[in-house]
Amino acid sequence: MSIPFSVLDLMPTRPDDSHAQTMRKTVQAAQAAERFGFNRFWVAEHHNAGSLLSSATVVVMAELAAATERIRVGSGGIMLPNHAPYVVAEQFGTLEAFHPGRIDLGLGRAPGTDPMTAQALRRDNSAAMNFPAEVEEIQRYLGEPSPMRRVHAIPGQGSNVPLYILGSSTFGASLAAKLGLPFSFASHFAPAALQDALNVYRDNFTPSQTLDKPYVIVGAGSLVAETDEQAQHLFTTAQQHALGIIRGRPQFSPPVDDMEKLWSPAEKRHISSMLQEAVVGSPQTVQSKLEDLVARTGADEVIITSTPWEFEDRIRSYELLSELPIFQKTE
Repeated sequence: MSIPFSVLDLMPTRPDDSHAQTMRKTVQAAQAAERFGFNRFWVAEHHNAGSLLSSATVVVMAELAAATERIRVGSGGIMLPNHAPYVVAEQFGTLEAFHPGRIDLGLGRAPGTDPMTAQALRRDNSAAMNFPAEVEEIQRYLGEPSPMRRVHAIPGQGSNVPLYILGSSTFGASLAAKLGLPFSFASHFAPAALQDALNVYRDNFTPSQTLDKPYVIVGAGSLVAETDEQAQHLFTTAQQHALGIIRGRPQFSPPVDDMEKLWSPAEKRHISSMLQEAVVGSPQTVQSKLEDLVARTGADEVIITSTPWEFEDRIRSYELLSELPIFQKTE
């Protein structure tokens, strides 16, 4: 059995890298993912996150799509409460016009930032409550034109850019099921509700013009190296970043030999829970872990995020993953 694999890029930046260097690495990562046969390359949306540069998602997508030829490029996701649905439809209609058949629109309802930055984004505190209605509004803008509507997304109308609902709870699962849309679960950082959300999605799924049956994308942290020991060592960069997040000081740092010196027992439990679905190890170990993940979740696709300190280790991780029997290459 093999399934498609995709990449979610958080655009991590090292303290010793310029923003320009991080942007170039993001482009190179997308090109490598295409070369190795990944299905999609999605970019997140974060704001005021000093360690992550994925703020202007649509701008980054335009650069990535122009620098690649076949791989699908998408948002993982557009945090819809931060944006006017009409503008989102115009932007993605424009991307689709430049790169027909290669653009994905993943939509989430979180702000992707802290409360003060959310206010700077002119985000109303109640905006998330309008998420279901605004998703349907975008569907109308990107769907076929109707004489009953006076406002059209140009470009965008009739492009039918595919929509994906992103979530880390049963809320997004319920909405994706109701609208008959694909559902992507953020188990790379919030795995607690994974199985409940997938059950809600599948049990309540309503076929639509988009899908006749459920389609599940499961997120997972990933780091593949030549040996288990090497992979675990490299993965301490991701663990340290998670530790920085819960301490309010996120930063990417070189790998360490012993995490026990850095975190408290409570912090270790918290981070281990956050990252429990991470697939880390040698190719043989990761193959086994992915088989288990897919068996437990029934995933139709897995989207991975990988953030080792050295960019070369990230690309090597992509390459080793692409050589596994479970990896279905996209030509």
